[in-house]
Amino acid sequence: MQHIIDRFISYVTIDTQSDPNNPAFPSTEKQWDLAHLLVDELKQIGLSDITLDDNCYIMATLPSNVNHQVPTIGFVAHIDTSPDYTGTNVKPQIHPNYDGMDIILNTEENIVLSPSYFEDLLLYKGQTLITTDGTTLLGADDKAGVTEIVSAMEYLIQHPEIRHGEIRICFTPDEEVGKGAHKFDVAKFGAEWAYTMDGSQVGELEYENFNAAGAVVTINGKIVHPGYAKGKMINSMLIAKDFIAALPQNEIPQETTGYEGFFHLCDMQGEVEKTTLEYIIRDHDMELFENKKNQFKQVAKDLNKHLGQELVQIEIKDQYYNMREKVEPVIHIVNIAEEAMKELDIKPLIKAIRGGTDGSQLSYMGLPCPNIFAGGHNFHGRYEYVPAESIVKAMNVIVKIAELTAEKYR
Repeated sequence: MQHIIDRFISYVTIDTQSDPNNPAFPSTEKQWDLAHLLVDELKQIGLSDITLDDNCYIMATLPSNVNHQVPTIGFVAHIDTSPDYTGTNVKPQIHPNYDGMDIILNTEENIVLSPSYFEDLLLYKGQTLITTDGTTLLGADDKAGVTEIVSAMEYLIQHPEIRHGEIRICFTPDEEVGKGAHKFDVAKFGAEWAYTMDGSQVGELEYENFNAAGAVVTINGKIVHPGYAKGKMINSMLIAKDFIAALPQNEIPQETTGYEGFFHLCDMQGEVEKTTLEYIIRDHDMELFENKKNQFKQVAKDLNKHLGQELVQIEIKDQYYNMREKVEPVIHIVNIAEEAMKELDIKPLIKAIRGGTDGSQLSYMGLPCPNIFAGGHNFHGRYEYVPAESIVKAMNVIVKIAELTAEKYR
């Protein structure tokens, strides 16, 4: 297991944070640092057809070692980390034989990872936890997935007695800013189906996700001297307050779970003359998703009517859709993953993703792509952690899927 821990640490200590405000591909130059390292590593372990294209997509092949026809399958993970929290100077902390008590991440700043708040920690008593030092995110999302795929390919190469068909792997940039699949060459990849290794808790197996849209609300005001403002000033920030209050107060991330959708205000920039609100809109059900977008537009319309002028402008762009529509017709690919977990004594947790993965977009591009656990918890922040044992279990699931696929098509 130490070899896998060392591999994971080598990845997370490379800053690959993506940038939602940069239209370039990839959105940050530093993603190339990990990409080049991975290309070298894939060569060292013995993969073939290794490519790194101009957009920072890495692809490689593990050739089949059987004589009969087996569908080419793929495994996908992303190399970037979230812009929500800094990924600069990550200093992973390793905690062997976790005792179920509080973990002090940072003594100086009194930052504590506690099971009293993060109850999932108690699932991993006795295991080796890898955490942050409390000042950065960890990057298990999705460098745990990258570790699992590389390690599984290495294992299969080292154990030729495990029979498998051709396997394609891909590491993508910019997943965290919604662009991970935008320049993915599905035809070049050449797989019949694939799996993203981008889930959380051990056992997660997902083929449903949110329908997603991003929305920008621009509110125009008018600035005049506050001492002479009566009847003249229009404070865009106060109109923004009214816009926020007009949306359902119980349809926000912290008030919803399961299949419930939400409106999430994720950024706000304002002054008297102009305020901008950035939202994401989510729902698993397409009809409810369309209703939410229409409700959003109606709030702007009602405010403008009340104000007597068009001061509130909105722009809504769809981002991705629920992959269920594309995966259900080939549900056997989910069944294979479920069977693989059961054979490894891992209880499958089949549920809907309250988010999205590259797989949701890839499924609509012709590559059905369910999502499998990568093992991490508390993504995108200082309390992120991953049990080393979970990384190993996910690696074993990849190996078992490859083996089962070859058996079923014998």
